[in-house]
Order: sequence, then C-alpha cells, then structure tokens
Amino acid sequence: MPLVEINFDGIVGPSHNYAGLSPGNLAATRNAGATSHPRAAALQGLAKMRANLALGLTQGILLPHPRPDHRWLAGLATDYADAAPHLKAQALSASAMWAANAATVSPAPDTADERCHLTVANLGTMPHRSHEWPATLAQLELAFADPAFAVHAPVPPPFGDEGAANHMRMTRAHGEPGVEVFVYGEDGGPFPARQHREASEAVARCHGVTNALFVRQSDAAIAAGAFHNDVVAVANERVLFAHEQAFADRDAFYADLRARLPAVEIVEVPANAVSLSDAIASYLFNAQLVTLPDGTMALIVPSEVRATPSAWSWLRQHVAGNGPIRRVEAVDVRESMANGGGPACLRLRVVADPATVDPRFLVDAARLDRIAAVIAAEWPEAIPFDAIGDPALLARIEHARAALLESLDLVGLLDS
Repeated sequence: MPLVEINFDGIVGPSHNYAGLSPGNLAATRNAGATSHPRAAALQGLAKMRANLALGLTQGILLPHPRPDHRWLAGLATDYADAAPHLKAQALSASAMWAANAATVSPAPDTADERCHLTVANLGTMPHRSHEWPATLAQLELAFADPAFAVHAPVPPPFGDEGAANHMRMTRAHGEPGVEVFVYGEDGGPFPARQHREASEAVARCHGVTNALFVRQSDAAIAAGAFHNDVVAVANERVLFAHEQAFADRDAFYADLRARLPAVEIVEVPANAVSLSDAIASYLFNAQLVTLPDGTMALIVPSEVRATPSAWSWLRQHVAGNGPIRRVEAVDVRESMANGGGPACLRLRVVADPATVDPRFLVDAARLDRIAAVIAAEWPEAIPFDAIGDPALLARIEHARAALLESLDLVGLLDS
C-alpha cells in the first residue's frame, strides 16, 4: 500500500484539569483554577476523529498516561498524599493529550536508511510535561514495532525538544521525499523559548534527514503567546500556511524553501488582516491542514476561529478565491482550547503504510464507539481544581484509564 498520512490523536485523559502550569500558554494560565470537564473534553476529541474519518482520512490514537505519575513523585522522594500542591498538580497533568508534542517524525522518503524515524520529545522546559516521555516511548515502541520504523529515546536535557509542534514537512506528495523544517526559538521576552536549535539538529542527525532547514521562530510570536510554532504556522505537502510574523527572517526562509521545493505555495496571512493576538486567541494556525482523497486541501480549525471576525473573514476570502485551501471545517474542542491546545496540538502526523502500524492504535467508527462508551461510563464529569487531592477522584482516574486499556486490548501499557 502507498504511504499515507495518519493522524494519531491523543485521547484526553480522565485527569484533565486546569492547573495553569504552562507559562507562555495564555489560555492555560488564563483558565487556571477553573473547573474542567474531562468527559466532555475526551468526547470532543473523539468527535474530531469521527469528522476526520468522514473526510476520508486515516485515523489513529495515543492513550492517556498513568496519572498521578507515582514513579515521578517517587523520584522526588515523595508520594501524592505528602507532595506539595504544585507537585500534585504536575503529577496529575493530562497534557500528554497533545500528541503533537509526543515526538518528531521523519517519514521514510526523507531519511538515509529509508525507514520512518520517531524521536520522543523530552519536553524538559515545563516540569509537568518533563515526565511524559517514558510513557510516550512505551506506546510508540509498541505502535511502531515494525522494522519499517525506528523509535528513538529523547534528546538529553538541557536541550529542550517539544516534538512535532515545532516541525513541518513540505513535499509535492506525502510519499515523495520532502524538506523537513525544524523551527526553534531563542528569546520569548517574559516566556521561555521551548525548542532549542541544538535539539532540532540532534533529531535531524539521528533520523538521517537528507534535506533539513533550521528556522528561527520570531521573538515577537513567542512573546505574544506562540509557545510552539504550530500556533503561528502549519504545513501540508506543498502548502505552507503561516502568519506574517511567524519567523524571525521570513524572507530568507521563504527563499531557501522555494529553492529546495519549487512547487511550494506559501499562504501568508498579513498582520494588518489578522493580528498576532487574534491569531493566537483563535488558534487559526493550530489547525489540521490535510489532503482529502480527491487531492484538494481542507483546513480543520477550532470553532473559536468562527468567533474571531478577523480570522474568519480572512479564511472566507481565501476559500472564495483561488488559493490552495479549498475547504474549512470547524470543530468543537473547547475543553482542550481552554487549556491551550487546538486541533493541531491533539494530533501527531505519521506518513507510513497503515499495514505496518499495530492495528490496536488505528480506529474506525466502531472502535471509536467502544472508546466513547468507556469514556461516558468512567471519565469524571467535572474536576474542580480544589478537588485534585481527593483520594476518591484519584482512584476513579486510575480505574478509568485501566478500563480503557482493557477495552482496547492494551493492558500491557498499564504500568507504562
């Protein structure tokens, strides 16, 4: 079977809560202390996956991590009952739902050994995410155990790597060799630049990428709240969709990209049409730009884009014209958005032959029905922030995850 793009969406875990743990992520810090709704969040994510299937796309899943993370707390010489409040919150984080931060993926046509390489992100900048990588590695090693893949452990700290959220692949078609664009940051004003150039270069070397570009994200974008590149830019095949202020030296980047991929189409949104603040508030660029079975491209945006006049007006004008994005689909992922992650954050893109992927990580409508039944029965309906230390809540969270893994024949991941 030819190589296709598979979107692996993270299932929102039963511990989904608003602890405001991520400086620079304006939505997450704005909603700190609010009551979360894990069941609704997970079902919204499943609805997005169903919409992808309806578009003719291939869909996969990644599973919630064990929460609280008792092993991480043990490494800090404490347990959940005795941990300081900030450690409790960090150990309970459900941020692994944002699968775009799970790993960086280089498809086989781009690599020297013609295998698809995946390097797990270390997520070392933020404590609540720094302990995700062991559970992510366990899942990826299982899902991609076929010899067609090579799965790698993280780049060592202190070099921060936040995965595919800072990586774009451009090519004439998914199955052809492409240009891999690694976006890094240097200065975010009051906020940390999470992707280090050294980490990006290490990933590219590890994968044996034969055509790589290293591009600096603009300081203005990071300072405005674009903590990852995918908040201000997204690419698919030959199309780059980006904000005018996404990159530090856009002219040099565009010239280099055009030289390497003459077929590239750059769709740039001017700042005088959509400001950085509007782009970040709406998550206009944190969208899934996908190729449909008929060869046209669609942009899957959060419903917040409709509520942002500048962003919605620009999109309508583009689709009405002769641009490469021919269709816009709006999805409701407001629970994820309230914690600072849109449609693109929720998925990891892997270009591969689906037959080489462990089928337990691929879904159709019936499998999503089974997952939805478990979520409806087991996920907490609401988690007030002051309840995150409740032993009964913790027991329910752990039972809910176990029930999901059992239903999917993935109990081997229980302790991962």
